[in-house]
Amino acid sequence: MDDSKAGPIKNMPLGLDAAIEEEYASQSKLLQEFTSIPNIDKAWIFKSDDGIGSQAMFSISQPNLLANKRRKSILSTHISKESNSSVNFRWAPFPVEMTGVSTIVPSPSGSKLFVVRNPENESPSHFEIWGPSQLEKEFHIPQSVHGSVYTDGWFEGVSWNSDETFIAYVAEEPSPSKPTFNDHGYKKGGSTDKDCSSWKGQGDWEEDWGETYAGKRQPALFVINLNSGEVRAVKGIKKSLSVGQVVWAPSTTGVHQYLVFVGWSSETRKLGIKYCYNRPCGLYAVRATLYESEANELELKDSSTEDVPVFNLTQNISSAFLPKFRPDGKFLVFLSARSSVDSGAHSATDSLHRIDWSTDVKLWTSAKIVDVIPVVMCAEDGCFPGLYCSGFLSNPWLSDGCTMIISSFWRSSQVILSVNVLSGEVLRISPSDSSFSWNVLTLDGDNIVAVSSSPVDVPQIKYGCVVEKATKSAAWSWLDVSSPIFKCSEKVRSLLSSLQFSIMKIPVKDVSGSLTEGASKPFEAIFVSSNSKKSDDCDPLIVFLHGGPNTVSLSNFSKSLAFLSSTGYNLLIVNYRGSLGFGEEALQSLPGRIGHQDVNDVLTAIDHVIDKGLASPLKITVLGGSHGGFLTTHLIGQVPDKFVAAAVRNPACNLALMVGTTDIPDSCYVEACGSSRKNIYTEAPPADYLTFFHSKSPISHLSKVKTPTIFLLGAQDLRVPVSNGLQYARALREKGVEVKVIMFPDDEHSIERPQSDFESFLNIGVWFSKYCK
Repeated sequence: MDDSKAGPIKNMPLGLDAAIEEEYASQSKLLQEFTSIPNIDKAWIFKSDDGIGSQAMFSISQPNLLANKRRKSILSTHISKESNSSVNFRWAPFPVEMTGVSTIVPSPSGSKLFVVRNPENESPSHFEIWGPSQLEKEFHIPQSVHGSVYTDGWFEGVSWNSDETFIAYVAEEPSPSKPTFNDHGYKKGGSTDKDCSSWKGQGDWEEDWGETYAGKRQPALFVINLNSGEVRAVKGIKKSLSVGQVVWAPSTTGVHQYLVFVGWSSETRKLGIKYCYNRPCGLYAVRATLYESEANELELKDSSTEDVPVFNLTQNISSAFLPKFRPDGKFLVFLSARSSVDSGAHSATDSLHRIDWSTDVKLWTSAKIVDVIPVVMCAEDGCFPGLYCSGFLSNPWLSDGCTMIISSFWRSSQVILSVNVLSGEVLRISPSDSSFSWNVLTLDGDNIVAVSSSPVDVPQIKYGCVVEKATKSAAWSWLDVSSPIFKCSEKVRSLLSSLQFSIMKIPVKDVSGSLTEGASKPFEAIFVSSNSKKSDDCDPLIVFLHGGPNTVSLSNFSKSLAFLSSTGYNLLIVNYRGSLGFGEEALQSLPGRIGHQDVNDVLTAIDHVIDKGLASPLKITVLGGSHGGFLTTHLIGQVPDKFVAAAVRNPACNLALMVGTTDIPDSCYVEACGSSRKNIYTEAPPADYLTFFHSKSPISHLSKVKTPTIFLLGAQDLRVPVSNGLQYARALREKGVEVKVIMFPDDEHSIERPQSDFESFLNIGVWFSKYCK
């Protein structure tokens, strides 16, 4: 055969035909435009040198797909408030990239900046102190002193003392010495030198805190003297206590200074802590290794020969974290997840507490814990549903010294609250008539810099100021701020402008007498659709299911979901009972009922939009990760004819397998059996438990599944190890169901590395397009 006139052979990626490859090219270009939209991670406000207005600094991150990292930068602006109806932000012309920076922490006065650069290997940690115009000091802390500084958002804690001469922080305890071997066998005394004639053994294995903490052993507390650069470990803290979230305590009677920190005990074993607020923790105070020298200056001194007391400040409550002192030091406030600890649920309704602070250390352990915001069990319609707060600002206080500004979930939205920590009064100060989600970034005096977004609106910076006295009739004015940060392409803006969203209330079906009042109330779903219907035909529907199960899908902007909705799909984002933001009774109705109550809630939500003529029963797909993947695989097994395609990210498909491999075996018992089993965490349960776990799992319905399903799996996942998804995917293949598996070798549970996140949602989009259009 003469093929001399044939064109060049086009090498197709494995498994792709020409049509699918064209779909990949088209969708990947659009996804890249969504992916490039930056995020604001943090913001800080500083007083202007001229006393007029203020300076703000925004920490921005953006995926760098080629480097497979997040690119971090700082963008500055000058803020001048001209009236309650006008504010002006004058932005710097360009952001400044912060290459290699792990975290930055301004000093209390705002005159200095502490910059941490963690090593990527066995190099020293690099600390920098910056002034207004130059680098003032830098320190290199060797691995023999401590490992990387924790910047994980949980154990993380970096705190300047009041006169800005010391910084306390949390870092990895130095690794214990390991046995050394050479060609003669064991080398006595070990060796610190690297040479080619010996090698290091492994030594004893130690527990870590599970998912995202692989290789991390023990977070410990350190203090650095900024004058000398000397670093000391804080003494007196038991090895069984992992520390985090450190802050300096106000001055006390005498010469000593004290640190307040959160401690997590691990006397039995360390269970996974990422996303898990059900780990008992408390607030502790310890004397910093500071002494008064003859020159009457504070310096670091080794106190290893002295008995350093550690005070437990919260002995009577099972959970206490995020300590925050009032600016004048008269009281300490903190969050508690005791509902989560006491029930075993991953996360639950928070409570806020206050301790009046004494300068006499002898009174600390007997100080009364005052409830500021108690756990809300069941809220009346439209009323405060309870506190669901993931963090505080570095300075959350208004000038009255008793009002905190915080963000909290309120059903399917995030709102901004003002909380009077003396009276307990809680006010919703972001607009009550808005279905958007609002998040506070920083305070400018008694004004608020926030960000607002929706599923179809990119984030917008807002500036809030009180126009009436802060009482129950308080009125806040929210001004739009023009910003270069969230610029997106005209194509993305045009696509988003063609979409609309609403938050639907979904009545509970089959309300029984055994349900609490809160569990009988409607749950919610966010519905995203085109605002210009061209025909009577409905766009295909993607049902999106969050994980947890005790998390919530918010009415904020998600780049990945906005991408999917922009490719011609309606979205039904279901907050089934058990989600955060709806009161404690609704949340606690789910443990022991997974695979039934949550599945029925999703089916009820789907029927709701079908009955309203908003979705076609013939064009429904379903997508979920973790517990959302558990629900997805349950749904395609329990109602095998309902979905034309499915996608799962690290799904929990078989609890009988998961209980022996996950970092949170206790969760399998709580979710499958109920809160009465919260203290069981054995990975080797009796056979009757394994049989019960199997019956509660999607794999028990596998024989009925016929829905084409794509699996996105992170090989480093310790939460739902990859064996769970692979077992289910292989079993589907064996029975002839169409399956696609993509394995991300370096990703953990969240699959959030930039390239992996991009490839994951690109393949989901193409997979759904193959079966639904």
